[in-house]
Amino acid sequence: MHPDELPQVQECPFCRIASGEIPAYVVYEDEQTCAFLDHRPLFPGHCLVVPRGHYETLPDLPAALVGPLFQSVQLLAAAVPDAMGADGTFIAVNNRVSQSVPHLHVHVVPRRKGDGLRGFFWPRQRYASEAEMARTRDAIRLAVERALAGRD
Repeated sequence: MHPDELPQVQECPFCRIASGEIPAYVVYEDEQTCAFLDHRPLFPGHCLVVPRGHYETLPDLPAALVGPLFQSVQLLAAAVPDAMGADGTFIAVNNRVSQSVPHLHVHVVPRRKGDGLRGFFWPRQRYASEAEMARTRDAIRLAVERALAGRD
């Protein structure tokens, strides 16, 4: 898809950053994606990678754009620790819940051992039984089948 053919939403700040309409600290851009510093970082070097087109969530992103988006994420996952002297990165995507801007964006956060971030930021739980785990697996498999059938 050519950038001029990508959907845009005029009031979306990420669409406006990706188009160059409003300034941001852009660290990387190509035809399909734009990466810039988060204005409220967890740590310095925290970047957001966005598709240039307006897609609210990862499920909304056309399959042809998944590769280009995650190639940019992969590039930033290597570059950010190098630039920031970090040990690694945390990569995260929110879909609606905790998504402060309703435009798909992937967080690339530099991490260091002992930096204070804890796990996935929420308490972990256990399944009550193997049977509950199997029911959960089966429910997700069925939903995957429905999603795949919907692509036809």
